[in-house]
Amino acid sequence: MTFVLFLAIILLPFNSLSQSKEVVALKGDGIYRLLTRHGLSSAEYMDDFITLNKSNLGRNNTLLAGVKYKLPDTAKLQATPASSSTPSKGTGKMVHYDIFGSEYADIEILSNNLKGAVYYLVGGHGGPDPGAVGKYNGNLVCEDEYAYDVTLRLARRLIEEGATVYMITRDKNDGIRDAVTLKADKDEVCYPNLTIPLNHTRRLRQRTDAVNQLYKKHKGSFQRMIAVHIDSRGRSENIDIFFYHDKRSETGEKACKILRDTIEKKYHEVQPNRGYTGTVSTRPLYVVKNTWPTAIFIELGNMNHERDVKRLVIPDNRQAVANWLALGLIKDFSTNK
Repeated sequence: MTFVLFLAIILLPFNSLSQSKEVVALKGDGIYRLLTRHGLSSAEYMDDFITLNKSNLGRNNTLLAGVKYKLPDTAKLQATPASSSTPSKGTGKMVHYDIFGSEYADIEILSNNLKGAVYYLVGGHGGPDPGAVGKYNGNLVCEDEYAYDVTLRLARRLIEEGATVYMITRDKNDGIRDAVTLKADKDEVCYPNLTIPLNHTRRLRQRTDAVNQLYKKHKGSFQRMIAVHIDSRGRSENIDIFFYHDKRSETGEKACKILRDTIEKKYHEVQPNRGYTGTVSTRPLYVVKNTWPTAIFIELGNMNHERDVKRLVIPDNRQAVANWLALGLIKDFSTNK
C-alpha cells in the first residue's frame, strides 16, 4: 500500500477563511516553518492553511518560494466550533527549551489537556549506531536522524498540551530541522548527558535505566515511555505505521490501539479510499520489557522502501505524524488518568 501525505484537511466554510493575511514563502520554507514564523501553531492551523492555499501548493503540499500564501484568519477561526482534533486555546504561558533549536525553542502552552502526564521519548539508535540506512536522491537517510526529528516534534506537541516531557535520546545541536536531507552525526547522548555506548545491550540498558530513574521521581503520575523507530525490511515491502507493546501490559495494548485507531481515522478523513493496515502486537523488545512506565514502541515505516522514505524526508509529513500521535496520546491520557 503506497504511503501518501499525513496532512489532514479540515474543510471550513469559505467565508470563515476569507480576508486572510498574505505572506511570501521563503526558500526552504515548509508549512510548519511558515506558520511558526508568523506566530501560528501548526497543530491548530496546518489543516486550515492547506485548505485555504491548496491551489498554490506544490506536489506533496510543499511551498513554492516567492509565492504568496494566505494565513488563516485566527480571529474568525476562534469563532468556529472546534473539531476533535483542534486543541483548546492557549493558556498564555510560554516556555523555552534549547533542545528544539533556535527557531522552535519558544513554545506556547496551548492547553492543559495533558497536565499531569509525563512522557519519556526515546528516538531509536543514536550515537555510534545510525540504525537502518536508506537512500533518497543519492543521499543517505539514517534512521536515528529521522526518528529523532519526529520524536522532537512529538515532544514539542506534547509540551504545547501541558505535558512534562523528557527526551531520553538527545542531540544539543540538531533541534527540529525543516530539511529533506538530515545530515548524519554521532553526537547524540542519553539523558541527562551520557555517552551512548557502541555495544547494543549496554546502549539499551543505559536508556532503560534513565527512564526508570525518572519514573521513580514521578511515581504516582500518569507516565508513558514512547520509542520511535524506522524498520528495515525488503525493498518491496511498503508498510504502515505499526505498534508494539509488552505482552503483560493491558494498558500498553490499549494505548497502542488508541494510536492505531487515531491514525486510521485521520486517513479516512484525508484519503477515504487509501485504507490503513497498521497493526498492534507484542514483541519482547528490551526497552518494552524493562522500562517501568507503560511502553509504546512505534515503527514509522520501512527504511528500504522508496515510498516509505519519501514520507519521512518531507518535513511537513514528519510534523503531521507527530500531530497525529499527539492526538492519540491525548485520548490515551483522557481515558486512563
